[in-house]
Amino acid sequence: MARKPALQPVERAAPLAERVYEMLREHLHSGRVRPGEPLRELVLAAELGVSRTPVREALARLASEGLVEVNGRSYCAPSLTGGDVEDIYELRLLLEPEAARKAAQRPGGEAELAAIREALAEAERAHARGSAAGFIAANRRFRAAWLALVPNRRLVRAVEIYAAHVRALQSLTLGDRERQKRVLAGMREILRALERREPQAAADAMRRYLAIARAAMQQVAGGLSERKVA
Repeated sequence: MARKPALQPVERAAPLAERVYEMLREHLHSGRVRPGEPLRELVLAAELGVSRTPVREALARLASEGLVEVNGRSYCAPSLTGGDVEDIYELRLLLEPEAARKAAQRPGGEAELAAIREALAEAERAHARGSAAGFIAANRRFRAAWLALVPNRRLVRAVEIYAAHVRALQSLTLGDRERQKRVLAGMREILRALERREPQAAADAMRRYLAIARAAMQQVAGGLSERKVA
């Protein structure tokens, strides 16, 4: 007698669910959603032109990643405090220097660095023409490019999750031209360490780079908290 399988075949998830998740994730990261703003399934479904089911699934997934907050049976955009930012950067400082170290130890040749160099050049051009949106986009491409050199994809995923927690605040931090200069200097330092294949220098450069971001995020989070109290 044939043994009955213990598990049933899993149906493939509809591509729509993934697209809704990605669109809501980008919406949250755009800086257009206010901290604490309710995320209503019905409203979001109508704007996206879909049923409530993929929206509900996407919000639950975003909540599991810490990108939205659960408020009873509903969801809202997260309100990051200074303590939240400190917790996030404590984790980023554990993860990202190690990821940079592994990127500097990569096998391969010069071609792998081309995307990093181009993202840095784009950031420099955006800074020169005063485009905050262009600078933020180039900064994100720089991150994606150096992370592509990290062989441990689980480490990459962890880095991406915690970086995403503060991504919505980037429009408030990376729009400052003086801060952009410091960020560019940090990006150049990371690239140099990767070019020279110096793991310790890459890890140290990443720590200094994250320190710039942490100070900026703390300042923004403090300002948002004061505004809420007022």
